[in-house]
Amino acid sequence: MEIISVYDSRFLDYGQVQEGFDLSGIIRCLEESAPVPADGTMYVPSVPELEALPEARALQNRGFGGLDIQIGYCSGHNDRLTCLEYHRTSEIDIAATDMILLLARQTELEAHRLDTGHVRAFLVPKGTAVELFATTLHYAPCGAAAGQGFCMGCVLPVGTNGKKPQADCRTAEDRLLWGCNKWVIASEKTQEAAAGAFVGITGTPVVLEYN
Repeated sequence: MEIISVYDSRFLDYGQVQEGFDLSGIIRCLEESAPVPADGTMYVPSVPELEALPEARALQNRGFGGLDIQIGYCSGHNDRLTCLEYHRTSEIDIAATDMILLLARQTELEAHRLDTGHVRAFLVPKGTAVELFATTLHYAPCGAAAGQGFCMGCVLPVGTNGKKPQADCRTAEDRLLWGCNKWVIASEKTQEAAAGAFVGITGTPVVLEYN
């Protein structure tokens, strides 16, 4: 699979690089306090120490137009696609290490299923912030090299990825609702699928092959 830079024009179908933010405090905080599991990944939606930084106000006002936000992190070791999710809002990801995002577009879903042939890999260099559009399917990043871990800050409207709301299942998309502002499709034989997530990823499994 080709690994494309987020500075390549092809990324513009999925998101955009965020300019004009001072990310040094957030990255330093992540480097000092965010653990990187040696096996698998972890996600913490809200970290008070990150949200108290001066940079948080800029991300709230300029990045989300004043919406209340939460800042957390995702970290670990990963080299494959297991699930994809989308939100009704954009997400801003801040690379505290080099990392690779595996992305697709909501418009490429057919009957809420996605063939992995549509998935693209994008390299996000350390220190870069990217907005992922609401229509962009994404999940946990991958390391940028074999055996390399990743860590990213994750900025979203407050409550996103929290407890699933109680809602009647009236449409096909309702089957994908997996959390607050979180719709998920899973690959077979994943923890999410075993827990009841909609199995909607088809085609050849995506596993990164590093040079």
